[in-house]
Amino acid sequence: LVINKCDNVKEDGQMYEFHELGIGEPFAISAMNGRSTGDFLDAVIEPLERGEPEEDNRLKIALIGRPNVGKSSITNALLGRERAIVTPIAGTTRDAIDSTMKFYGEEIVLIDTAGLRRRSHITENIEMYSTMRTTRAIERCDVAIVVLDAERGLESQDKRIIGDAVEARKGVIIAVNKWDLVEKETNTANNLTKKIHDELKTYDYIPVIFISAHSKQRLTNLVEMAVEIQKRRTTRITTHKLNDMFLEEIRATPPPSVRGHDMRINYVTQVKVAPPVFAFFCNHPEELADSYKRFLERALRRHVDLVGVPVSFLFKRKNVKWDPNEH
Repeated sequence: LVINKCDNVKEDGQMYEFHELGIGEPFAISAMNGRSTGDFLDAVIEPLERGEPEEDNRLKIALIGRPNVGKSSITNALLGRERAIVTPIAGTTRDAIDSTMKFYGEEIVLIDTAGLRRRSHITENIEMYSTMRTTRAIERCDVAIVVLDAERGLESQDKRIIGDAVEARKGVIIAVNKWDLVEKETNTANNLTKKIHDELKTYDYIPVIFISAHSKQRLTNLVEMAVEIQKRRTTRITTHKLNDMFLEEIRATPPPSVRGHDMRINYVTQVKVAPPVFAFFCNHPEELADSYKRFLERALRRHVDLVGVPVSFLFKRKNVKWDPNEH
């Protein structure tokens, strides 16, 4: 992020506004008088001198959600130290870099979408910047943990965030935080889980876990769940197993005919992992009803453990080869 026309040292005081964008340390330069251009060029060249970075295979978990639901408190509790400064005011967590933690000997990256450093004279739209950071965190992560406030439940903004994570085909967990503050009866957790799944409709495969950053309740289970979901995302199902499973389902419930065309699905294969993508080869892919596509997804989930894992389906003519650049 480069800010030009910074000819005056006094203008440095305005840099905090650009920090709020959440896209890294801004460079304040002046093309006219050359101020700080040397430092800027050094920063541009530095990655080139390091060469190609090694592939990072560590599990990356993003903690996302509305302001003040406890994202940074969860991060601090997992790390066992105060990594982000937290206040009770929504959107006041200070920016912080990614953190790493060891979990049964494996290193995991925690991406915390830190809130804005609120100042009394900032009038910018906090929600807009929060959305930008959430989007970037989803792009970078393997598994997104959407944090809810137990006392407020599932709100419209939560649904949008969950939808964004699913659309990006990331692993997804719903973590209901501040569970220690809720008065409970025998079926409180089960009833709330059902209510959340009823509201999310087609996303009912997303697991719900009830946690407390304050008491550290079920935080280990939360990380274990993320690890398991990533394993599912990266598992390849053999073509033989897929066809044995699907063709039996298709024979029992064949796709409806369209305009006199008999719809036939010849075979299915998995063409990608992380996220899982399945290609169905059939005679009239463009005419296959959306309702039948949903039936196929439900069938897949009945046979394969894909809890927390969004999947993609491609429908191709029988003799068309799959293009890996499509997804």
